[in-house]
Amino acid sequence: MPNPEQFGVAELESGRVVRLTEKPKEPKSDLALVGVYMFDASIWEAVRAIRPSARNELEITDAIQWLIDHGKSVHPHVVTGWWKDTGKIEDMLEANRIILDTFTARGLENVDSGCRVEGKVVVEEGVRLFASTVRGPAIIGAGSEIRNSFVGPYTSIGSGCRIDRCEIENSILLEGSAIERIQGRIADSLIGKNVRIHPGAERPRVHRFLVSDNSEIGIL
Repeated sequence: MPNPEQFGVAELESGRVVRLTEKPKEPKSDLALVGVYMFDASIWEAVRAIRPSARNELEITDAIQWLIDHGKSVHPHVVTGWWKDTGKIEDMLEANRIILDTFTARGLENVDSGCRVEGKVVVEEGVRLFASTVRGPAIIGAGSEIRNSFVGPYTSIGSGCRIDRCEIENSILLEGSAIERIQGRIADSLIGKNVRIHPGAERPRVHRFLVSDNSEIGIL
């Protein structure tokens, strides 16, 4: 990474990890930790031995460093392809765009004739589309229902969702959520599981959401 100081950093010697440092001010290498690990049972011994960090959390880097310091063998796998940190909504949406660009259209044979589907759109089993436009790249999860709506490019709709009289693009809507009768386009949003967004008395032109699971929002 060109900015390893923003991540955990690994130092390697002879094909083994010798030191991990979390967000060092002066990194000893440019190898950032990607956050994917495989352990044997010795990790539990390490977890019991370490203490919470300054932010009162047990740090995975401290546990791995404990393994190294106690003679355990810790091997790296250097990722040579693309890797994306998804710690912020902007990163998550970019990762969503990257993945959707790799899709091939499928499931379109079950789309109602009154709908318009353009580009690379994946329609999973049990989806119901009525009088709507879906413009890819996009994916509509199994069992979702979309009525009188527009789903724009780079949108991922989870399974069991409901969209009624809305416009949404460049967004992620997780499973079991519903958006109903929202005036103005929803864009650049990440909406969690089992969320319901519905109209209130006043309606702004643009909505941007970062909503956790099991929420309900009344738009004013």
